[in-house]
Amino acid sequence: MNRLEGKRIVLTGGAGGIGLPLAHQLHKLGAHVTNVDRLPCPAAQADWLTDLNDDTALAGLAEALGNQPPDILINLAGVLAFGLHEQQDPAQLALCYRINLAVPALLARAVAGPMRARGSGQIVNVGSVLGAIPYPWFAAYSSSKAGLAALSQGLGRELAGSGVTVTHVAPRAARTAFNNHSVNRFLAVAGMTADDPNDVASRICAAMLSGAAQVTVGRMERLFGLINAIAPRIIDRGIAPQLRRLKAEFS
Repeated sequence: MNRLEGKRIVLTGGAGGIGLPLAHQLHKLGAHVTNVDRLPCPAAQADWLTDLNDDTALAGLAEALGNQPPDILINLAGVLAFGLHEQQDPAQLALCYRINLAVPALLARAVAGPMRARGSGQIVNVGSVLGAIPYPWFAAYSSSKAGLAALSQGLGRELAGSGVTVTHVAPRAARTAFNNHSVNRFLAVAGMTADDPNDVASRICAAMLSGAAQVTVGRMERLFGLINAIAPRIIDRGIAPQLRRLKAEFS
C-alpha cells in the first residue's frame, strides 16, 4: 500500500498555482485532501473556505484541527511582497508575515500536541530558497520564509522521537499567477529559474514521503544557501553584477 493511502491531509493554499497540482498528486497517491483557502480546489476532496487573515476564522480553524488533527498538515499558503522595502505598504508587509509565518506557526501549534499524544503525524512547511538566500526587493518575503525555516527546525527538534516529523521544503520560483509582471521581469533580468508548478508539487510530495527535515530544490541553490549562511560576503561578490542589472531596472 502507498504510504499516503487513506491519509487525511489538510493543505492550506490548495486553490493556488502550486496547491492545485499538489492536491491532484496527493489524491493520486491515495490521500484525502482538505483544502483550506478562500476559493475551492477542484482536486481536493473537501474544502474549508476561510480567510486566513481573519482572526476569528483562524482561531476556529486551529480549534478544529486541534480537536481532529489530520495525519499530515501542509502549510503552503503564502503571500508575496515585492519591491523596495521602504516603499512597501505597511498592510501588505503585515499580511506577508502573517500568512507566511504566523499562520503556519499557529496551525502547527494546534496539531503538534494532539499528534504527539497520538504518536504519529507530519507537519510540512513550504518555504522558499529566498529564505536562505535573501534578495533585495524581497526583504519581507525572504525574512518571513527564513522564519518559517527556523520554525520548522525548532519544532522538529521539539518533536524528535515522538513519532511526529516536521519537513521544510524550499522550492525555487514557480511559473504561477503568484508572480506579477514586475516579479517576472525581475526573474528574467536576474536570470533566475522559474519551475513548472507540477514539478514543484512533485518535489513537495517526494520530500513528504522521504520524511527529511529539510529539502531545498536545486543543487546550486543548496550550495549557495550553505555559503550564504557561512560566508555571506562571498555571495555578495558573486551576485554583484546581477544586482547592478537589477538596480538599473528597478531602482
